[in-house]
Amino acid sequence: MSLVSKVVYRGSTDVFEVLILSPDHYKRYMKDHSIPLVNIVASFKIFVSQRGVLNEASNAAIENEFGNISRDEAISNILERGEFQESSKPMDENSYRSRNDTYGPRIAH
Repeated sequence: MSLVSKVVYRGSTDVFEVLILSPDHYKRYMKDHSIPLVNIVASFKIFVSQRGVLNEASNAAIENEFGNISRDEAISNILERGEFQESSKPMDENSYRSRNDTYGPRIAH
């Protein structure tokens, strides 16, 4: 069981979350923004909360909130302007999921 360290940014219409490797990594990044994101984030995915379930944020949702910037720049914005949170609840594999994964054929042939 691992605890979830994340940064939460409350946007104008959505709540965005980025998973980070550890509180120490995040604290170092906040002091020195030259540290590469690969050393800070657990995944280059941005999640959005919808009815208590986190899904991967769509490109449209990211663009609506942050403008036409790269995903890396959006993650940097979330890290800089968001709020650090560490959950005391263990990470559940169904809590963070992507809507865009390919599940293969769904219809029997």
